[in-house]
Amino acid sequence: MKVLFDTSALVAAMVEPHPFHARALPWLIKVKKGQAQGIIASHTVAELYAVLTTLPVVPRILPAMAWKLIHENVEEGVQIVPLSAGDYLAVLRRMNELHLTGGAVYDALIARVAEKAAVQHLVTFNPDDFKRVWPEGEGLLLVP
Repeated sequence: MKVLFDTSALVAAMVEPHPFHARALPWLIKVKKGQAQGIIASHTVAELYAVLTTLPVVPRILPAMAWKLIHENVEEGVQIVPLSAGDYLAVLRRMNELHLTGGAVYDALIARVAEKAAVQHLVTFNPDDFKRVWPEGEGLLLVP
């Protein structure tokens, strides 16, 4: 089974004080145990670092710890799927067709990776964001 994580699910899984940690962690554990193939969009790696290093938790997550979390939980077991220039243009065309603006494009890029990688689930705590940009993928959305 292929599961794609968005940033909201990965942050929750990796940060113990996060209110959804207990809900997200089992999905990351499934990937680490080889019970599921974990996938993320390449831009999610950068977004993950940005969120981890600005998350309002005590103690703060410093760059070295953010790198360690990404290295141990993403680099060593999750497939990072890049998008081509054609993929980006297709996403922008789709955004235009759906009359969507702004930051929704980032969710649309993740949805494009979900399609490209033929995942069975997109694990997220923001299902409405994905329903808006990828209505045909609603049945694949999984909120832990």
